[in-house]
Amino acid sequence: MNLETRKPGTRLGNTELTDRIIGAAIRVHKELGPGFLESMYEEALAIEFATAALSFERQKLLPVFFREHLIGEHRLDFVVEGSVIVELKAISALEDVHFAIVRSYLKAANLSDALLLNFATARLTVRRVGREYHPQTESEELHL
Repeated sequence: MNLETRKPGTRLGNTELTDRIIGAAIRVHKELGPGFLESMYEEALAIEFATAALSFERQKLLPVFFREHLIGEHRLDFVVEGSVIVELKAISALEDVHFAIVRSYLKAANLSDALLLNFATARLTVRRVGREYHPQTESEELHL
């Protein structure tokens, strides 16, 4: 991938899959550019995932438990190939809270890898998020 900024040593477990997901997101962003609602990027990305033969669940319900009691549900934008959560944003900039929220989703879904994609920036912003916090490999932010 060109034009990306990475923290050295940062990788997720599903590297090949996350690279394919990022490629699909880049194609959507190149064609649409910034400025649309998140729901429009979601629709376009679903089309691109299907074109790229990636299996996905869209708006997947995620039950949230506290001490074995169901306390609510959240809807994940995408779960791709049953193993990577993909959360979309169309905001001016990602904040630390978005990273924390995605880590909570990973824990609740019992998954290890996620991508946080922001389509509102001039270049697509991608943040790779792992479930476990490791200061040296906490995340990887790409501007594509």
